[in-house]
Amino acid sequence: MKYLDISGVDASAIVAGCMRIGSMEPEALSRFVHAALDNGVNFFDHADIYGGGECEAAFGRLLAAEPGLRDRMVLQSKCGIRKNMYDFSKEHILESVEGILSRLGTDRLDFLLLHRPDALMEPEEVAEAFSRLETSGKVLHFGVSNFNARQAELLQSGLKQKLAVNQLQFGLTFTGLVDHAICANTEFPHAADRDGEVLDYCRLKGLTIQAWSPFQYGFFEGVFLGSPKFPALNEKLEELAEKYGSTPQALATAWILRHPAGMQVISGSTNAARLQEICAGCDVDLAREDWYALYLAAGNKLP
Repeated sequence: MKYLDISGVDASAIVAGCMRIGSMEPEALSRFVHAALDNGVNFFDHADIYGGGECEAAFGRLLAAEPGLRDRMVLQSKCGIRKNMYDFSKEHILESVEGILSRLGTDRLDFLLLHRPDALMEPEEVAEAFSRLETSGKVLHFGVSNFNARQAELLQSGLKQKLAVNQLQFGLTFTGLVDHAICANTEFPHAADRDGEVLDYCRLKGLTIQAWSPFQYGFFEGVFLGSPKFPALNEKLEELAEKYGSTPQALATAWILRHPAGMQVISGSTNAARLQEICAGCDVDLAREDWYALYLAAGNKLP
């Protein structure tokens, strides 16, 4: 397992995403969490909306049943999404964190992220909430999710805490973070800058990018691994898996980890064997030519 230093936290490069754990039986959830820890995964990602809160509640019941687990892991959750709206008001952030902590059965979050940008965000109001949470010890570090560069900069302008994380969708079939830079100074469609060069911004400002839905294409349309919609990509993944003595799942993970931004990869799988394959991507030192070969096989072009 590779580890990153995120604001002084020793964080695994692979993150166990907990969006799908709400319906798991307690024994199955325990096996999954222990499998993650056994593979070196110490970082667990939640959000208050996952399963309507049941995902956090299920995880909290596990922590209550096995008290020693909490100190072996980094816990992250997200807030700010409400029905038909986004809400970064001080009251909502504070209320959300109280609910998250109660469901998880813990006294602190290692990281709190604002889930999706609120058009009515007031940085000074968010700052009040963050400061109260930090002073009380209820949240140790802060970040954002799905923010472009200017949105992150605007929020940072009101904060005394340094934003540590930006959670963004990225993977072989969702390559917007790198497309416009590769196609700079061209009229290629991919040259359009849709996010304010957020990848470069995060690198300059020291925010760790957490790649969500790394194996999905589109917006939750499906998984590209083994999909007949991506024959060239899957053929290249199989070819390189043989070359590196690995698996397509690990190669797709290694492709993200190869980027010098030093990203984390959020696995959404609750299958222990699949998680182990994803973790194996940390052991693949992908050559530059193979990184580009996969990028092209996914349907992208170079100028």
